[in-house]
Amino acid sequence: MKKIGVLTGGGDCPGLNAVIRAVVKSASAKYNCEVIGIEDGFDGLVLPNKTRNLTPWDIRGILPLGGTVLGTSNRANPFKYRVIVNDKTEVKDVSKEVIKNFQSLGLDALVVIGGDGSLNIAHELFKMGCPVVGVPKTIDNDILATDVTFGFNTAVQTASEALDRLHTTAESHHRVMVVEVMGRYVGWIALETGIGGGADAILIPEIPFDIAKVCKKIIDRKKSGNRASIVVVSEGAKPIGGEVSVLCASEAGGSAERLGGIGNKVGADIGKYTDMEVRVTVLGHLQRGGSPCAFDRILSTRFGVAAVDMISNKRFGEMVCLKGQRIESVSLNDVAKGQKRVPTEEGLVKTAESIGISFGR
Repeated sequence: MKKIGVLTGGGDCPGLNAVIRAVVKSASAKYNCEVIGIEDGFDGLVLPNKTRNLTPWDIRGILPLGGTVLGTSNRANPFKYRVIVNDKTEVKDVSKEVIKNFQSLGLDALVVIGGDGSLNIAHELFKMGCPVVGVPKTIDNDILATDVTFGFNTAVQTASEALDRLHTTAESHHRVMVVEVMGRYVGWIALETGIGGGADAILIPEIPFDIAKVCKKIIDRKKSGNRASIVVVSEGAKPIGGEVSVLCASEAGGSAERLGGIGNKVGADIGKYTDMEVRVTVLGHLQRGGSPCAFDRILSTRFGVAAVDMISNKRFGEMVCLKGQRIESVSLNDVAKGQKRVPTEEGLVKTAESIGISFGR
């Protein structure tokens, strides 16, 4: 092992720089190995002049930084790559060029830090012969085979602090505060934010909701003397018999569909049926930015070190993961089988219901 590449793909999240730092420091100190940083996700293996050497000197001070110093892209799928031909956009498979460029860089292995989309790409490249190791990142916490992904805890902390602030203004004005959080098609952020932030109702994709039951919860609270309520809504939540709220449809070779808008719909319905004043807050990208919490810095460091060790042991086509307190690994083939969804009849959902939180069911 003389030279390895590292890239960050998909959406950014807190902790990416901590992984990059750990890869560089462990590769240098433990294996005397050179690290090449690949810029802007898989774009760096398609377009020219988008790589740079990373030494321990180059990564000084990046541990507490949010985002990624390498840049990222959620539109750079080499199997569905958008190119301009005769002033028209076409979608092409440039995966063979990626393999060729990987080889021309003289890399022994590639560390792909990404969510389910980037890891699926990594899996396909591995099947083409590219020696790949995956590192799971996403604030959504939806990747199979790992107990938690880095970035998730920071996002929950950020959203929980927002709820703390909204409680005081809600109580001052006797309002219902609806807070829309990220999470796409799973409800982990909404669930943990709602419990940690003292919400009265939590709406998640795994449990289609009945708005009438949510409103009954709010009205009952008002009758008991609680004239303010907090409702946390996951961006992928949907009513019984309804569909998710989509801001932008997906495009061939482009990013996935953008969810959003459900918070405003829920807020409008609550105002209509309860005759109470409602305000809606959409946290959006606040949850993805900023400095990672200590847990995410440590987990990211453990993942980065483990990825380099896996390369040394030639365990390609695998992803590092957290199982309990142990760092282990799992086949990328298993990761590609789906998403980790919130269990609805056990665990945190039952804990929340036991303390009176409504899921609209």
